[in-house]
Amino acid sequence: MRQSLTAVLERNRTLSGEFATEPYEVAWAAEARWFVRTLERSGAGARLKVTTQVSPDGLHWCDLEPEREVAGELETWTSAEFGGWLRLKGTVDPGGAPAEGTGGPASVKVMIYLALKS
Repeated sequence: MRQSLTAVLERNRTLSGEFATEPYEVAWAAEARWFVRTLERSGAGARLKVTTQVSPDGLHWCDLEPEREVAGELETWTSAEFGGWLRLKGTVDPGGAPAEGTGGPASVKVMIYLALKS
C-alpha cells in the first residue's frame, strides 16, 4: 500500500537575507514535491531564490538541484533520488528599488510544503 504525507515546513514565515527550512526525514519516500506559496512581498522587486538540499544525516548538506527563482504566488517542482533528508536553502534579494514606506531589507512571507509518497 502506498503512503503519502504533506509536511508544512514553514507557516507564515517572513524570510529575508539567507535562510534554510527545517530539515525533514524522507528516506521512506519515493517521490517528493515542493510547494512554495508566496503570501506577501516587501516590494515588487523582492526576489526569492531557493535550492533543494539533501543530507545523509540531517546535519551536513549539499545542493541537490540548481537554484530556482520563485516568482509566482504558488510554485511547485519535484525532487528525485534524494536519500535521507531534504530542506530548502535560499535568499531573498532586493530586485529593484525598495517599496515606498519601507526602510528595511527585502522580505517575503511564505508557506512551504513538502508532499511525499512512497
